[in-house]
Amino acid sequence: MTVESTTARTPRGASTERGSAAGDGAPAKKAPASKAPGKKTAVAKSAGPAGKKAAGPAAKKSAGPAAKKTAPKTAAKKTAAKKAPARTSAAGSPRPTAHAEAPASAAEGGQLIQLLTPEGERISDPAYDAYVDAITPEELRGLYRDMLLTRRFDAEATALQRQGELGLWASLLGQEAAQIGSGRALRDDDYVFPTYREHGVAWCRGVDPANLLGMFRGVNHGGWDPNSNNFHLYTIVIGSQTLHATGYAMGVAKDGADSAVIAYFGDGASSQGDVAEAFTFSAVYNAPVVFFCQNNQWAISEPTEKQTRVPLYQRARGFGFPGVRVDGNDVLACLAVTRAALEHARNGEGPMLVEAFTYRMGAHTTSDDPTKYRADEEREAWEAKDPLLRLRSYLLAEGFADESFFGELETESEALGKRVREVVRSMPEPDRLAIFENVYADGHALVDEERAQFRAYQASFADAPASGEGE
Repeated sequence: MTVESTTARTPRGASTERGSAAGDGAPAKKAPASKAPGKKTAVAKSAGPAGKKAAGPAAKKSAGPAAKKTAPKTAAKKTAAKKAPARTSAAGSPRPTAHAEAPASAAEGGQLIQLLTPEGERISDPAYDAYVDAITPEELRGLYRDMLLTRRFDAEATALQRQGELGLWASLLGQEAAQIGSGRALRDDDYVFPTYREHGVAWCRGVDPANLLGMFRGVNHGGWDPNSNNFHLYTIVIGSQTLHATGYAMGVAKDGADSAVIAYFGDGASSQGDVAEAFTFSAVYNAPVVFFCQNNQWAISEPTEKQTRVPLYQRARGFGFPGVRVDGNDVLACLAVTRAALEHARNGEGPMLVEAFTYRMGAHTTSDDPTKYRADEEREAWEAKDPLLRLRSYLLAEGFADESFFGELETESEALGKRVREVVRSMPEPDRLAIFENVYADGHALVDEERAQFRAYQASFADAPASGEGE
């Protein structure tokens, strides 16, 4: 269902009237009402996937790293059609095929795709229902478990930073649905390029939460092998990972692989030149990449209204590919929309932009104080749309879970928090002289001199190791 995005800000001095961007979802005929139990059908302003029927998602089971309960991870059923390669001219310059329309319900003036209301009521969207209609109660419980444990891990990391155990932490509080929904839409062979806040997506890809903390404690540069989980290392430079993802996706297309790439970034990064360049290259080369923008309303202290005069998803039209806005606090809608976008990319139809309209409930990082630039009333309004509360209400209303299930999760949550604390506090201190290694392949006299000076400096402290080699 499409609903009005009432929390979207209107830029000062900007007209509230917006014409439809070219191809941003033409008015559609009403689809027949869905008869799935526990779901109401609304009159939706949406169209089914252009030129094809949406395939129901495969019910492949997957689990978070801490236990074996399942949650949906696979994308919609693969189509038999192979990806259409980009045509090239005699000079070898790309001539991409025309981008097909995506199944976009959210086409006009700030509307967004929603399948679960903030009250936990299941509503219908004919364009996207097929991507989640086959979801089982076990998979729904798995989605809730993913969000709850990710939130607990995030809260534990924030507390550890406040206690001096981490140098910094970027919280995902409030964005769990966007990350878990999109993360569980991925197939194992898809590749993820995150920013520094995608802790929920890392969880879905099987990255141990403890491995995320080494970088923030300063003991490594990222404690996992990206190729073992198809999850790239965190990217601190704002927006640059969209270029990495685009290049990787271009390689995937040239290899003829039946997989897709997804790049995560925020509303602030959408103003970066790297993102614009990634949009240009991905469109021209018809790259199988999904750009997943978590619009949490604030680029540190800058509101979205100071970055754009139109909804962010509409920017895609200027680059020649479709964009769509989804309720980023609705895990079912995020799952469905991301499955559709990944299917769009795998089918050779080029890139797609997904704007997950959500809210950053906490600070930008632990070095930030959001009370300096935003009102408490704004946060309180978004608390009523909490992604965990709405899914919990739905599970209870449909009889898919009971209080014993939630009690067991609380016990598991406590165990995860304890493990995270123990792992962080037991991390070995890095060798302080390691910064001089691998500067030159064959060594260098100046580096050797600097190393010796630093060793002597470290040895001058009373509590330094006798060798000065680190601790």
